[in-house]
This record gives sequence, C-alpha cells and structure tokens, in this order.
Amino acid sequence: MSRNFFGGFKVSFKQIVEPRVTTQYPKEKKPKPPRAHGRHVLNRYEDGMEKCIGCELCAGVCPADCIYVRGLDNPPDHPVSPGERYGYIYEINYLRCIHCDMCVEACPTEAITESKLFEFSFVSRADAVYTKSELVVDDDGKPRQMPWEDWRDGEDEHTSAWMRATSPSGDADFEGVVAWSGELGYGTRHPEGGQSDNRDDDLTGNFLLKDVKKDHIPVEYGGKVI
Repeated sequence: MSRNFFGGFKVSFKQIVEPRVTTQYPKEKKPKPPRAHGRHVLNRYEDGMEKCIGCELCAGVCPADCIYVRGLDNPPDHPVSPGERYGYIYEINYLRCIHCDMCVEACPTEAITESKLFEFSFVSRADAVYTKSELVVDDDGKPRQMPWEDWRDGEDEHTSAWMRATSPSGDADFEGVVAWSGELGYGTRHPEGGQSDNRDDDLTGNFLLKDVKKDHIPVEYGGKVI
C-alpha cells in the first residue's frame, strides 16, 4: 500500500527537476501567431485618408450583430475617403463580438483589421462599445490606446487581414506578390511567405512552435528529436 502511495507522486517528483514553463503573466506575454484575432482597428491610407467607405458589408456579414455602420457622402471640398462615401458612424460592441474575422474578410477596401491585442476589459457597458474615434488609427498609423487596454510592443503589427490578403493560398505563382495597399505608418507590408525559401519570418512575424517551446516540447522529425 505504501508503494502505491508514493508511486502516485512519481509525476510530481519528476516535474521538480524539469524546466519551468510558466509564463510570468502579466509581466511577460507569450508570442502570438501572426493571424491572431484581437481588437479591431480602422486603417488609413498612406496619405492619411480613411480606407472605410461606409459600405456596411462588415455589419451585414457579422454573425453576432455587433457592428453598426452608417455611411455618408464625402464632402467635395474635404473628402474623408477616396470613394463617394465614407463611414460616418462606426461602432463595435465588444460584449457581442466573437472575433471571427468575418468582417475583415468582407471588407473590400482592407479598412478593418484585427490586431493581436485581446487583453482589454471594461467597468461599464458604455466602454465596451467602441466608436469610430476610438477605432480609427492616429496620425502615425498606430491604434488609439484606451485606458483599459494592455498594449505591448508588436501587438499593433501583423494584423490578421494583412496576413490573409498577402497569403499565396497554396498557389506558388502568388508567393512573394504584394496584394495589399499601403497603410499609414507602415507603408506596404512585406508579403507572407509560403512553403518555399521566398519568405522573411522576421518581417511577417512568423515563428515555429519548436522554437517557442523548445525547452519543454521535444519535436520528432524523421525518427530524431530536434
């Protein structure tokens, strides 16, 4: 009986000498995949004009009915967007949003994207409804940080829509081809690499799982642990 009792602690005793894998959150954050879905931003072109044209396709496709958009004709003397209309009202209710990214897929002008930020909470229901003034990027192309958001370096980069728009989608003819308009503050982003050598993981933010978790996850390839 005593043998079975101490045998039950075998796993616990073994873990004492194993390397620690706990991340000291919130002081440290684990790296997020390039296509991680987080808080939305409304982008602007390199000349400062807004990409949103108020077409309301994002609101129409949203399965959670969390987006409210109303378009308005551009003033002839001071247009807000390059099109005939612009997004006059734009609201996202994050009490409903499920971060499915369907709004990003539906947008014809690459106006709405999702950043990597997901650590944000609210003390009131009104704070959970982001308005256009909170969603549109600033004059440097950076997201506007709210007091309840925990932004870290790099979480505004490599947005989910950009990665999808520049992905070759399995067609080698489109590897390395830029299919994404320039953004204020970032310019024309580098295209996402495929399975060939035509890739730059530093620019696109890609990382391999075995590199991130190499201390405690052995990766076997070809009968060898690498």
